[in-house]
Amino acid sequence: LITFAQYLQRCSYESLSKMVKDVDDLAQKCVANEDAPDCSKSLPSIFLDEICQVEKLRDSYGAMADCCSKPDPERNDCFLSFKVPKPDFVQPYQRPAADVICQEYRDNRVSLLGHFIYHVARGNPFLYAPTILGLAADYEHALQDCCKESDINVCLDERATAIKEKAKKISMKQQYACDILNKFGERTFQAKKLAHLSQKYSKAPFEEIVKIVQKLRGVYQECCSGDMIECMDDRAEVMAYVCSKQEVFSSKIKECCEKPIVERSQCIMEADFDDKPEGLPSLVEKYVQNKEVCQGFEAGHDTFLSNFLYEYSRRHPELSTQLILRIAKGYETLLEKCCKTDNPAECYGHAVKESDKHIQETQDVVKTNCDLLNTHGEQNFLKAILTRYTKKMPQVSTDTLFEIGKKMTGVGTKCCQLPEDQRLRCSEGYLSMVIQDMCKRQETSPVNDNVSHCCSDSYAYRRPCFTAMGPDTKYVPPAFDPNMFHFDEKLCTATPADKEIGQMKLLINLIKRKPQMTEDQIKTISDGFTAMVDKCCKQSDIETCFGEE
Repeated sequence: LITFAQYLQRCSYESLSKMVKDVDDLAQKCVANEDAPDCSKSLPSIFLDEICQVEKLRDSYGAMADCCSKPDPERNDCFLSFKVPKPDFVQPYQRPAADVICQEYRDNRVSLLGHFIYHVARGNPFLYAPTILGLAADYEHALQDCCKESDINVCLDERATAIKEKAKKISMKQQYACDILNKFGERTFQAKKLAHLSQKYSKAPFEEIVKIVQKLRGVYQECCSGDMIECMDDRAEVMAYVCSKQEVFSSKIKECCEKPIVERSQCIMEADFDDKPEGLPSLVEKYVQNKEVCQGFEAGHDTFLSNFLYEYSRRHPELSTQLILRIAKGYETLLEKCCKTDNPAECYGHAVKESDKHIQETQDVVKTNCDLLNTHGEQNFLKAILTRYTKKMPQVSTDTLFEIGKKMTGVGTKCCQLPEDQRLRCSEGYLSMVIQDMCKRQETSPVNDNVSHCCSDSYAYRRPCFTAMGPDTKYVPPAFDPNMFHFDEKLCTATPADKEIGQMKLLINLIKRKPQMTEDQIKTISDGFTAMVDKCCKQSDIETCFGEE
């Protein structure tokens, strides 16, 4: 049902249920006789064949019908390209009224949960099937709990808000993982997973971590290509393996492993990092002072670096995976240079100094921004971000720049209140997602050469690249438009939130037309705007006052 609803987002629940029955009937037939017709087909082919048999497919989906003439696997890639990420034709989920929902759950549990699954799947075509089943389990638990309460609606409203937030957060992370895999390839994706899992399961041996990374690479390839049956099946298999070796992996997943299979995966993924092993020796002796480093590096380049990445990550749960990848990349570049010299050991003896530079740069960025947020508050922090990024990419629309600024401010609000040892990992982790969202838009609507370079050059160095990016010197501002400064009495009746939006968008438009403005000039105009609104909104002739001011 999830697979069909994600591909055929405009189809009704009833028509998809018929397709589900067709595939289910085929599965039963193949269990009884593996040699029966169609049983040798791959799962994606079976689903796509079923879709291509839909009557009047072209009437509802237009050019998507042309995908049916393509061979596999291009046919699947073609169908994926027609998925609508945020479909405006899907209405928000309408749960049955409080007075009937509990009875309906008791009498028609499968249909009620089926409609919920259908709705979430067609509205979120890239959300992995195991996640959607997990959300359905959350919804069922909410029904079981709230149907015992006196005010069912209030109870369900609270739980529904939490489920929506959870879905949004997971969806963002999954889309990000797929984007990184598709954009930077398997090697970068595996390095990122190796660093993260080594931090999380710091007591597990290298071989076990590598085994999980390789299994997960296959799972993500299936999930990201829309093969939701294999995605679900193989992810459950990985989690079962981890749970069968809890003593090897982590002391933090015991409760997760006791949960039903559809709830287990997400629980394990969200579990805390295991406690760092005590008494781990310094890596300096093995990777900096050791005279045999070049032999190990040249004998098995990737294995040597994977071991370094594992050992470094498990010692540093406080760092972001992006920073750890920068340190590993810096070490790799250093060895490539040093191992060609007459005295390699003296050359790579500077490795610690090089890694410290990366750490210091990232710590400074986090401290500067958190200090700004904590000292001057959210509104001034947002102004600073908008000023900075409008100068970097003035070609981006005002609405998009405002959205990016709000997201970055949200990252600051979320991460700057955390303990010192969690701030950096939180900040750069979420910022990387905001940057990826920006880079994805850049693919279809190119911004400028600087943005293009930062988005494509290196996954690990993306954030420092954007931080170091200066104003776009090739940008030619549009002609100054006095209408931009037309204000009326709506400004006086607007809510504080709308006033803030108006002021921030005015700031963006101002910088787009005057990108050389200094901080002091911007502050003067910003303060002047606030004073003008306060003054004019008290006058009897508001419009005339605004015109004069």
